[in-house]
Amino acid sequence: MATRTEVLLWTDSAVAYLDAVAAAGLADQVKIETVPRKEKPSADQLAKTEALMAALVPPGLLPAMPKLRWAQAMTAGVEGWLALPDLPANLTLTCARGTHRESMPENILGALFYVAKPYAIAAENQKRGQWVHAAAQPLTGKTLGILGLGAVGQDVARLASALGMRVIGTRRRPAPMPHVAEVLPPERTPEVLAQSDFLLLLLPATPETDNFINAERLSRMKPGAWLLNFGRGHLIKDDDLIAAVKAKKIAGAVLDVFRKEPLPADHPFWKAEGIIVLPHIGGPHPERDRFVARLFADNLGRFLRHEPLQHVVDRRAGY
Repeated sequence: MATRTEVLLWTDSAVAYLDAVAAAGLADQVKIETVPRKEKPSADQLAKTEALMAALVPPGLLPAMPKLRWAQAMTAGVEGWLALPDLPANLTLTCARGTHRESMPENILGALFYVAKPYAIAAENQKRGQWVHAAAQPLTGKTLGILGLGAVGQDVARLASALGMRVIGTRRRPAPMPHVAEVLPPERTPEVLAQSDFLLLLLPATPETDNFINAERLSRMKPGAWLLNFGRGHLIKDDDLIAAVKAKKIAGAVLDVFRKEPLPADHPFWKAEGIIVLPHIGGPHPERDRFVARLFADNLGRFLRHEPLQHVVDRRAGY
């Protein structure tokens, strides 16, 4: 009997991944062991593992895995992996890019409706038994700027264009794409800032994007524009955003991600007028494990066949 590849699933919910591997017809080619997140893999497991799937690993673990050749991150963002001081140079790291496409575009659209339509105000007035007429701001004809036109950004563009919005944005390797009027390189970000009625952040967390939205860039936005951050909390310089909203340099912001989560109770975002705090609802989905599992099984098949893997992380780019 041929030697089976040793695979370790370090997760609390392994069922979807085991089912996906079986559905892909790979079960007889691998030996899979599962370990809950609260437990550490045994020395024997560390010594044998050739392929690993995990949300993140602590420092010191990967060097103890001499046979490890591939690690599949369970999230799209891999800044935690890349920050490891002992991440092996020869380890292939793949991310779960694109697995938020089932829920995040809809949640972003919900944020657009929330700030453009007076439903929240009406709900508060109902509690007081007050009839207060308010005009809904149309989305049709408005410009949505997307910084980071990846898989999620392209889906948002499709939905927004169906509402009659004009979509523009940036991408590291710009090329024409459906539903986007202009795809610009990152160095032309100021043009996107100046034109956008709603600015959506979907950039990854890298040294280049840390504090990307600062006072200088906020000053380039329209006074009536809204900022929506569904990318990474590190993209925004918090104090600069609070100052810009307070000074009415922009209309406000909807924030779903933060530098520290949960957001500390004493953080000024909680009480800042014009800033809406969401508890990181953008990407999570009741069945997200199923989507990540499908990607993992596909990559596992490629790994066993010695084929190129999907969504290999570019360590220099940071994602």
